[in-house]
Amino acid sequence: MGESFKTTGFLWLLPVSELLGFPLDQVNFISCQLFALGAAFWFRLYLSPSHASPLVRHTVATFLGTAFLFFCFGWYSAHILAVVFATYLIIIKADINNVHRYCMVTAMGYLTACQVSRVFIFNYGILSTDFSGPLMMVTQKITALAFQLHDGMCKKTELTPEQKFMAIKVRPSLIEYLSYNLNFLSVLVGPCNDYKDYIDFIEGRHISTRLKRHHDTSNRQNGYDKTLDPSPLNAVCWKLLVCCGSLTFFLVVTRSLPIKYNADPDFVSRASFLSRLTYAFFSIQAARPKFYFAWTLADAVNNAAGFGFLGMDENGKPSWDLISNLNVIGIETATSFKTFIDNWNIRTGIWLKMVCYDRAPKHRLALTFILSALWHGVYPGYYFTFLTAIPITMAARAIRKSIRHYFLGSRVLKLGYDIVTWAATQLAICYTVMPFLLLKVEDTLIYYRSMYFHVHIISILAAVALHCKHKPRDPSTTAKASSSSSSSTPWSAQGQPVYSNNNGKVN
Repeated sequence: MGESFKTTGFLWLLPVSELLGFPLDQVNFISCQLFALGAAFWFRLYLSPSHASPLVRHTVATFLGTAFLFFCFGWYSAHILAVVFATYLIIIKADINNVHRYCMVTAMGYLTACQVSRVFIFNYGILSTDFSGPLMMVTQKITALAFQLHDGMCKKTELTPEQKFMAIKVRPSLIEYLSYNLNFLSVLVGPCNDYKDYIDFIEGRHISTRLKRHHDTSNRQNGYDKTLDPSPLNAVCWKLLVCCGSLTFFLVVTRSLPIKYNADPDFVSRASFLSRLTYAFFSIQAARPKFYFAWTLADAVNNAAGFGFLGMDENGKPSWDLISNLNVIGIETATSFKTFIDNWNIRTGIWLKMVCYDRAPKHRLALTFILSALWHGVYPGYYFTFLTAIPITMAARAIRKSIRHYFLGSRVLKLGYDIVTWAATQLAICYTVMPFLLLKVEDTLIYYRSMYFHVHIISILAAVALHCKHKPRDPSTTAKASSSSSSSTPWSAQGQPVYSNNNGKVN
C-alpha cells in the first residue's frame, strides 16, 4: 500500500494513529463520526427548526459535511464534489422525461471510473475507508432523487403506491441539493435516505408528520399535535452500546481469523474439508462486526440530530429505525437467504429496489444483482458473489415453496426446520460472500476449488429440478393476482409503505 494512500487526508491525528497502532484513515474516520455525534446533539438542541431557519440548517449541515470530506480525504474530495455539482446541472437543465437516465449514467459512470482506477491503476490498493465510500453514498442519493423527481413531475399513472409516496414535484434548490448529498450526518458512510424525509427533517416536519400518519392509521383519540416530540436519547444510547460490543468483538476476535487464510495454499492443502468449512464459517461470522460498528454509529449520529424517526411501534413506544441500515438480530437468526439479504445493508436494498428491481421490464433479479455488483466496485470478487447469489436465491425460493409447509403442523418439526435452515443459510452466505472479501480471481478460485463448488452445484440442480413445479397453471389468474397485489401496497402503523421484509428487492 503506497504512502499516498496514507497521506491523502489531514495528518493532525498521526500521533494518535501511531500510539494506537491503527491506520490513519481509520482514526480520521472514527474521529469525524464521533465529532458528528456531538455536533448532531448540538444541531438538534441549538439549531432546531424553532431556533434556526431551514437555510441556516442546510448551510451548517453542508459545511460540516464538506469539512469532514476534506479532513478524511484531502483533495480526493474533489471527486465527490464534482459529481454532485455535475448532476445538479443535469437536474435543473435536463428534460424531466430523461433526467433519471442522465443522472444514473453520470453518477454510476463516474463511480465506476474511480473504482476501475483503484483496481487497475493502484493494483488493488484499498483502505478500510477511502473516498469511494462517500462517492458510493452520493451516487445512491443522486440517482434516488432523480428517479423520484421523474416520478413526481412526469404525471405518470403507472406508479406504485411506494413511488407515489416518495415522488418529488419540485426541483430542489442548490443549497437543498448540496445539503441532501453532503450533510455531515451521512456524508461519510450513509445511510441513503429519501429526499422528502430529509427536507421534512430540516424544515421541522419530520416527527410531526410521522406522528400524524400514526394517528391517522390508528384508533387513538388523542391528537398527535398534543404529543411532545419523542427524544432519541434511548435509541442513541442503545445503538452506541451495539457499537461498543461490535468494536470489542472486532479487536478481540476478528483479527485472529483473517479472511485471506481461506485462500492460503498451505492451509487448503493440509486441512480437511470439514476444517476448511469450519474456518470459513467462523471467519465470515467474525468479519461482520466492523460493518455493524460503522452502520450503527452512522444511524446513531442521524438519530442524535433528530432524524430517523419511524413512528410509534405496536407498544406505543417511539421507533428510530427509519434509516437503519441493518438488523443484527435478523441477520444472525436468518433462516433463509432472502431474510439475510433483507436485513443486511437495508437502505442499499431499498435503493436497488426503487431504481432497478421495480422498474426493470424483465430479468429483474439478475439486473438488480448486477447493478449491486457494479455499484460496489469492479473487484472480480464482487461479481463472483452477486452472480453466485442468483442461483442460490432461486433455489432457496423453490425449496422453501416445496417443503416448508410440511413442517408447520408441529412446533417440534417447525423448530427442527428452523435450525436446519438457519445452518444452511449461514453456510450459503459464507460461501457466497467469501469472494466479496477475497476480491481477487485467484484467491476466489482457490477457495471455491477447496469447497468443490458444492453450493453452486446443489443450488443449480435444485433450481432446475424445481423450476417447472411452481409454474402458474393459469396465466390469466396469475396476472389478476399480480395486478391486485401491485395496486394495494400495505401500510405500516407508522404510516409509510411496507417494504417486504425491509426492502423486498428479491422478493
